[in-house]
Amino acid sequence: MGFQNKSICCSDCGSSFTFSAEEKELFQSWDYDNEPKLCPSCRQARKSEQYRNGSYNHGTHRHMSRATCTDCGKDTEVPFKPRAGRPVYCPNCYHKVRGLVDRCITAITAASAC
Repeated sequence: MGFQNKSICCSDCGSSFTFSAEEKELFQSWDYDNEPKLCPSCRQARKSEQYRNGSYNHGTHRHMSRATCTDCGKDTEVPFKPRAGRPVYCPNCYHKVRGLVDRCITAITAASAC
């Protein structure tokens, strides 16, 4: 499929920019259906603004809840609201428990393959 360069008018600043054949090929490989609407400098400015405003973090900071680790009893903060009857782990204990779970799953998978 032969792509050709295309001149597009930026929807932000109104300047004309070239959507190159190479860019079109890249967009197609990413399954993008639409052509860019912003020139490269406006795209970069918008990305910079989004990073400054935290938009890449969904516009808000993650809410952290205070909790006590079920395993070691240390105070910790977790990115969810703890519920009664559910264990809560500090980062160190979480990684220990997670490693144990991963090893158990690997062992069960290996045993069932026999």
